Amino acid sequence: MEIRAETGDITLSAADAIVVNLFEGVTSPGGATGAVDRALDGAISRLIAQGDIRGKSGEVTVVHTLGKIPSPRVVVAGLGRQQEFDVDAIRNLSANVVRALRRPGVKAVASIVHGAGIAGLPAAACAQAIAEGSLLGAYRFTTYKSAKDEENGEVETVVLLENNPSKAAEIVPAVARGVVMARATNLQRDLANEPANHLTPSALAGRARQVAEAAGLEFEALERADMERKGMGSLLSVAKGSAQPPKLLRIAYRGRTGGDGYDLALVGKGITFDTGGISIKPAAGMDAMKADMTGAAAVIAAMEGIAVLKPALNVVGIAPCTENMPGSAATRPGDVVTAMNGTTIEILNTDAEGRLVLADAVCWARELGAKRVVDIATLTGAVTTALGDVCYGIMTNNGELAAKVEAAAAAAGEKTWRLPMFKEYDELVKSDVADIKNTGTGNRGAGTIVGAKFIERFVGDTPWVHMDIAGVDIGDKDRGWVTKGATGYGVRSLINLALQLAE
Repeated sequence: MEIRAETGDITLSAADAIVVNLFEGVTSPGGATGAVDRALDGAISRLIAQGDIRGKSGEVTVVHTLGKIPSPRVVVAGLGRQQEFDVDAIRNLSANVVRALRRPGVKAVASIVHGAGIAGLPAAACAQAIAEGSLLGAYRFTTYKSAKDEENGEVETVVLLENNPSKAAEIVPAVARGVVMARATNLQRDLANEPANHLTPSALAGRARQVAEAAGLEFEALERADMERKGMGSLLSVAKGSAQPPKLLRIAYRGRTGGDGYDLALVGKGITFDTGGISIKPAAGMDAMKADMTGAAAVIAAMEGIAVLKPALNVVGIAPCTENMPGSAATRPGDVVTAMNGTTIEILNTDAEGRLVLADAVCWARELGAKRVVDIATLTGAVTTALGDVCYGIMTNNGELAAKVEAAAAAAGEKTWRLPMFKEYDELVKSDVADIKNTGTGNRGAGTIVGAKFIERFVGDTPWVHMDIAGVDIGDKDRGWVTKGATGYGVRSLINLALQLAE
């Protein structure tokens, strides 16, 4: 899909469909919607009066123009209540519109810049949200479909039309930025939707290499022998049961001159299939464990976006990739392993493997000179119990960095909730036979926090934030910009964070 911004009058567009909007409760449309209504001899006003258009959030109504204006269709998108309207509503609206226009004969769409008129939101932010929402809403994973969908069409072009030339100049770079953000998110979706027999650790490393080379980024993949030399016994303990070799990926972007190390390290869990190991999972729902590498995919995709947008800082992306399988050589409950920093770990549950691979990855990030570390992982089922699929959990040792992550996520339309890291929780990861253990004590709960407390043991005094996205990584239905299947959560938040830190 191509998305661009132009100066022009929406009533004169000959696109296959033009998009205007309406707030809930409005009975007489104004602005661009009013102009289109007048050109249609009041057709929109009549539909409002008849109750067919109410302006509710998520409402999409297609009105045929019957030759009264150049475009054959007008889409009236509901904005919901004006007092609740924000930029994320624009993102969701745009996704809903693109889905509604999946029909034969609709390839070119023109839209006004929702939110930049009566709502009074910044035009650039609105334009970026439309670009993001359109691309995110159009996403479908069809790689393994043998038959083409003949019943539904695909929108190929979205043009944002703005009458005011000064505003039009402002929205052009915003649209370009939104396209970068959304394409990076869709890359993460592509990777996370791949079946595990196609996306092994080696295959994921190959895809990451392609992304890095195309974007002009540094790329390195550590092999098992490299990890052994570095003493990464924690990560390697997870890989022992699989016939697939583990990979530890480094993708680096250098956006400033002078100074050593990295201003930011992004570390993503890359378990390409998680059976739970010897502590095997139930069969029901195990197919979803192909997406246990969503964190790694988010990091790879974010690095691509960062490379295009070029913030003035150095960023390194690290992805520990392996399967977690119950082979004859697999780690057993009760085994003790040693991480890269010398910490000994008693493994009580092999299904708590994400924290084990992140431990060594975080150690490596610090060795590489990372000044800040943000890890992203589908780490715990407990976060879904706590927060559902509405938001993801954030835990930290540094309030300032956490606030930046929260702001970056909010700008992406992603809701977060910060969980406490009280020192009392440290007791839950203490082991009788090693320095720490990989699961909590007894049935005392706080599973999500325990996972973060484990990782915290490896970050030292480096400012660090842990993002547990296990509740939001997979959607069960299309919902605004969120898609069924891999959702793409985290990618735009990480890109936004890098842009913020560079300011």
